[in-house]
Amino acid sequence: MKISMQLKYDTDIVAAAGQVAELERAGLDLIWVPEAYGYDAPSFMGYLAARTERIGIGSGILSVFSRTPALLAMTAAGVDALSGGRCHLGLGSSGPQVVEGIHGVPYAAPVTRTRETIEVMRAFWQRDKAVKYSGRSVRLPLPSGEGSGLGIPMKLLTPPVRPSVPVWVAALGPKNVRMVAETADGWLPMFFVPEWCDRAWGEGLRDGSAARDPRLGPLQISAGGLLAIGPDAARVREVARGQLALFIGSMGAPGHNYYYNLVSRYGYAREAETVQRLFLSGDKAGAAAAVPAALLEATTICGTESYVKDRVEAYREAGVTHLQVVPMPQDGRGEASVVARLRDLVG
Repeated sequence: MKISMQLKYDTDIVAAAGQVAELERAGLDLIWVPEAYGYDAPSFMGYLAARTERIGIGSGILSVFSRTPALLAMTAAGVDALSGGRCHLGLGSSGPQVVEGIHGVPYAAPVTRTRETIEVMRAFWQRDKAVKYSGRSVRLPLPSGEGSGLGIPMKLLTPPVRPSVPVWVAALGPKNVRMVAETADGWLPMFFVPEWCDRAWGEGLRDGSAARDPRLGPLQISAGGLLAIGPDAARVREVARGQLALFIGSMGAPGHNYYYNLVSRYGYAREAETVQRLFLSGDKAGAAAAVPAALLEATTICGTESYVKDRVEAYREAGVTHLQVVPMPQDGRGEASVVARLRDLVG
């Protein structure tokens, strides 16, 4: 099992590059660079490529609505070249509030858009011929009547370092997860609980895997949670209570909140409704307090060494290939010390 983690959204990115180099030395295998509506991820990914030597560098995540499939393919190929083949392209559909609010693009058919984006990117990376594609959301060249009519099929100008860049997709909804299991190299589920995976996604994972091209190999999964190791580490999981309340309560409009829906599928529909109602009314403290203790424990990895080791094995048995953690130091030595300790436990 490999170890991954995501950088913070609000970090000093120049200082963070030094931190990533330290985490690399501690045994971190893959760093995810976030992009919401702050700094763009690819710029920092290129900077990290120059500051590191071994670690995988992933976008976590780029919205399929914010860039064309061709530009996503070009961006991934560029970071891959700068890093010597260490790029991982994390994609997602985001949600209508962000896509239509900041990008001004209709949030239409997100699962189809993601599938077609993956297919088009791989065609560009192959670079064996000019790309033609006729899909529901992506059409290359643009058909006559939808533009000047002067578009021509094209291929990447520069040869990619690798014939394909690993494509990971952040997905929580059953239809999206099915598509990911069929077409993507990796899956990025948030609030993943090994014991509840089958309840939430089992049918979609099985159906998608049955239609998967064997040449893709097994689906990789990067999942985990807040990590603290030590005799008193269990109390650290309380730090995650506010994040759960935020995502269940407001990460998506009511009726369009993937995290609310996931928690409901986990069996906490009544609690999710309470958390969302309190959060949207302005009572964030009340919303956080309403997060069930069992859900808080299940979505974090905080406890003694033996407890953490047992949880790591549960993730491994559930198919997780990259344990994605938010390390919480308790000894004042920094995140790298937690990663190094986890590295010893993971083996």
